[in-house]
Amino acid sequence: MKKKETIPFLDLVGLHAPLREKMLAVVDKALDTAGFIGGPNVMGFEAEFAAACQTSDCVGVASGTDALVLALLAMDVGIGDTVLTVPNTFIATTEAISQTGAHIAFVDVDEETSLMDMAALERLLRTLPVEKLPKVVIPVHLYGQCADMDPLLDLARKFGFSVLEDACQAHGASYKGRRAGSLGRAAAFSFYPGKNLGACGEGGAVTTNDPELAARVRVLRDHGQQQKYIHVTEGRNGRLDAIQAGFLRAKLPYLEEWNARRRALSSRYDEAFGDLGWIRPAAVPVHNLPARHLYVVHTAHRDLLAAHLAAENIQTGLHYPRPLHLQECYARLGHKEGAFPVAEELAATLLSLPLFPGMKDEQIERVIDAVVSFGESARDSRPAFQSGRS
Repeated sequence: MKKKETIPFLDLVGLHAPLREKMLAVVDKALDTAGFIGGPNVMGFEAEFAAACQTSDCVGVASGTDALVLALLAMDVGIGDTVLTVPNTFIATTEAISQTGAHIAFVDVDEETSLMDMAALERLLRTLPVEKLPKVVIPVHLYGQCADMDPLLDLARKFGFSVLEDACQAHGASYKGRRAGSLGRAAAFSFYPGKNLGACGEGGAVTTNDPELAARVRVLRDHGQQQKYIHVTEGRNGRLDAIQAGFLRAKLPYLEEWNARRRALSSRYDEAFGDLGWIRPAAVPVHNLPARHLYVVHTAHRDLLAAHLAAENIQTGLHYPRPLHLQECYARLGHKEGAFPVAEELAATLLSLPLFPGMKDEQIERVIDAVVSFGESARDSRPAFQSGRS
């Protein structure tokens, strides 16, 4: 029997093929001008991405992690402060907190959306003495959809903390008509190659409507200097590479089209899986227009389903299979299993299915057919295969 063609989890080769000449032109221009650091491409991209995010300012930096760190430092976060986020995110979110010297705190997430549970956050805040309140809260716009920001911003005003969006998966997403990146005091973006808007290497950005905060990030990203060799503070080498900025400028005009395709493909998954019972897609509230960075489902039979799809030459992913509060590197925080039960259950049952703008109709139908056939065969062969939420 002929082996089925592999359906990749993500196809970056196909994404870049039509843009090859534009991207090679970026490299040629850099070589012709020796314009490798700063310059027109960085400034041009910053202006264009700020407009796309509906913000006054964008500061290009070296990575999404740098974006988080530099934004926190620009908010004067440091030793003795607490920064609160969720445990079901990539470790860069919490690494950034640690790198400022601040204490990491967590709150659980909503079981339907996987996003920060604002009711749980409010309950937590009401129990804390004033000196224990967070200085900054970082909502993670996980899988490409925005956290529920209006209740969070209300809590920020009431309890006196700043909001830093982790928008590293949410390029082009919207919440009630407002763009990710414009909702908090500042936002951090990653341009890692696999993102909806990705460089061909590392890159990141801080967006904000606070010009003073943007100015501080600009100084901090460049060794604390406002002009060459004149250092007003200690900073770091966190600049966005000019060639990567050029690549991002070449790709940015296609972001809306790519996101629309991701949403269309995700809708087909939603329709196919909505009534299966044994599998549950992560929910998207009606007020969110997601970027659909990832398409994540939950099932008690995650490992068996992943193996079944692998046998069909369909690649899958896990984002993220172990919550941060249970990672060895954070044992010092003293959290045990059961500390954040929703995040733990979601981590044990999640599976990311293939999703990328160039995904063909026949490819998504193959994935859908394989998922549905797994459910049918498993139910027939194992009486313990239960319907309903795991």
